[in-house]
Amino acid sequence: MSRIPTLFDTLAAQGRKALIPFMTAGFPGPAHTLPLMRALVAGGADLIELGVPFSDPMADGPTVQRASEVALAQGMTLRGVLDIVRSYREEDTTTPIVLMGYANPVEAYGCAALARDAAAAGVDGLLVVDYPPEEADEFVHCLRQHQLDPIFLLAPTSTEARFAQVAELGSGYIYYVSLKGVTGSGALDLDEVARRIPLIRSRVGMPVGVGFGIRDAASAARIGAVADAVVIGSRIIEEIETAEHEAAGSSPARVQLFMQGIRSALDHQESQP
Repeated sequence: MSRIPTLFDTLAAQGRKALIPFMTAGFPGPAHTLPLMRALVAGGADLIELGVPFSDPMADGPTVQRASEVALAQGMTLRGVLDIVRSYREEDTTTPIVLMGYANPVEAYGCAALARDAAAAGVDGLLVVDYPPEEADEFVHCLRQHQLDPIFLLAPTSTEARFAQVAELGSGYIYYVSLKGVTGSGALDLDEVARRIPLIRSRVGMPVGVGFGIRDAASAARIGAVADAVVIGSRIIEEIETAEHEAAGSSPARVQLFMQGIRSALDHQESQP
């Protein structure tokens, strides 16, 4: 079993919600990734979604696309991402890590080999954006052989049939895409999210995290009032960019401070959105 179920069970017993930041491995440079991961956890992260850079990230907006381009230009690969996780596990054996990316690197590496190597490195789950459940049987089989969680996406347009498919194949948690569009775009309809989450949770039988469009403490707190986890990605990349532009090497401190604000908002959220 991965670390993810234990995390959500512990948080539920404490009446707390999971804070899940996303960052792109290798951005703004390979040497930055470990310090940034440490800063995210020091700031209150419960689980890290570590992005695997890809040249055509179809679900990502310009901010995450830029991060992928920079990381790829500096030689970051899927194997390199696993090396980072392996190094991180030398100091933190408890924080779950989910790799988030696209099918092409997975296919190039090989599903069985990736599941084996990811588990050995200390990964807990994988979220492959363009593996819909209809095409994910082999992927899920590979992951389950190594006690890794296959994380799936649901969207505002997802049907009851898709709920059932994801409930059967997925584990760990569900990533609910809160708006129609790419990461970092659009405005959250918080009332619509509040209506959808109880339905999704009842159908899939696992924790539901909400991402896309959450950019500040206020929106994180309102989402946290109804969801089991809050996922923040593009805003973190922007914080890293701003910090490095102002002073090279300053991004971990800035990211930690930003995360502390989100963590405080989640821990003091209102009971209703």
